[in-house]
Amino acid sequence: MSTSPKTAAKTDAKPTAKRPQPKSARRRSREAALQGLYQWLVTGDDVATVDAHMRELDDFDKVDRAHFDALLNGCILEAADLDAVLARHVDRKTTELSPIEHGVLMIGAYELKHCIDIPYRVVINEAVELAKSFGGTDGHKYVNGVLDRSAGDLRPVEVAARNAKRNADQASASDTAK
Repeated sequence: MSTSPKTAAKTDAKPTAKRPQPKSARRRSREAALQGLYQWLVTGDDVATVDAHMRELDDFDKVDRAHFDALLNGCILEAADLDAVLARHVDRKTTELSPIEHGVLMIGAYELKHCIDIPYRVVINEAVELAKSFGGTDGHKYVNGVLDRSAGDLRPVEVAARNAKRNADQASASDTAK
């Protein structure tokens, strides 16, 4: 039995891989801010030098500049306050963290504190994605745990509301299973 060329093409075709979604301008701003924080943490350069260097990067025109400015300048300006928030949930001094993990945690803590329009789970997810892209093998797990606990400090009402909804959903699912 022979198959037509059209049928053969359909059956022999390999499944196509999912195309990665293009990065949003906001994600690009987080990546650029992380690179700037890395430079600042490693070299101690002043914020103006770091900012100028980041703006020279290829594809900087695709960055959400307002968010980038807020993250880079805000994290550097509030570094001591952000480190104090994080210190409650890290297992060592923040100065002993890798510069990538430290920078990612600073960005996450800054967004939790100041970017109330971004749900806390989105803030944590974005930080985890940064850690996966730029950090060490399991650094994203550490970032997830630290920011999840920090969210309880910085956004207690939002975290409590999500936990209450999750508990209600679990109770409802348990009742329907009976």
